[in-house]
Amino acid sequence: MKNVKQEALLWVQLGGFVAIWAVVLYLTGTELAINWEAVKKLPDVVTVYVVLTFVFTKWLWKLPIFRGWLVPFPNLQGTWEGELKSTWTNPETGQVIPAIPAVVVVRQTFSSVSCTLFTEESESYSTAAQISLDEESGALHLNYNYTNRPRATLRHRSTIHDGAARLRIVTVPERSLVGEFWTSRCTAGDISLKFKTRKLLEKFPSQQTR
Repeated sequence: MKNVKQEALLWVQLGGFVAIWAVVLYLTGTELAINWEAVKKLPDVVTVYVVLTFVFTKWLWKLPIFRGWLVPFPNLQGTWEGELKSTWTNPETGQVIPAIPAVVVVRQTFSSVSCTLFTEESESYSTAAQISLDEESGALHLNYNYTNRPRATLRHRSTIHDGAARLRIVTVPERSLVGEFWTSRCTAGDISLKFKTRKLLEKFPSQQTR
């Protein structure tokens, strides 16, 4: 995942370091000039710079003010609700299943992202995930590989399998994830999700009250 725009980052780092140095010199009553007394304050400047970098990568990157010009990807963390439609055929009936409700929980930090998908019958956990940007179209995608584990009582007809998904990140007119998936069972399908809440669910919604 490309976390920042490198050219913008270079200027932010340089300008930020100089600004911190100037503030440290001012607060310590040191002359604002390049001399030995100013150089001796560099350890303090580095400490402040490291702390601010930590704060940025932990929390500040999520702020809209940094979106686009510095941080190229959006904050997707939260619960997304919608449905998925698969080409999988139920071996007991020979019929393609209709669209089923699904929930995707996205956990995201500055440097990583992971996805968990819940349905009434199974759970999927990402093994690798990233947000990609198409430089020409500007389209953002959430891509991830996953392992799906159906409930044990259903594995006679729905086996554990691996798969991959590619979801387009849409922000206008409403926040949504739309795309498709493929599985090692030689099936595929469509996924359509809308952002629901920042709360990270741990089960399919209907299971919350069981």
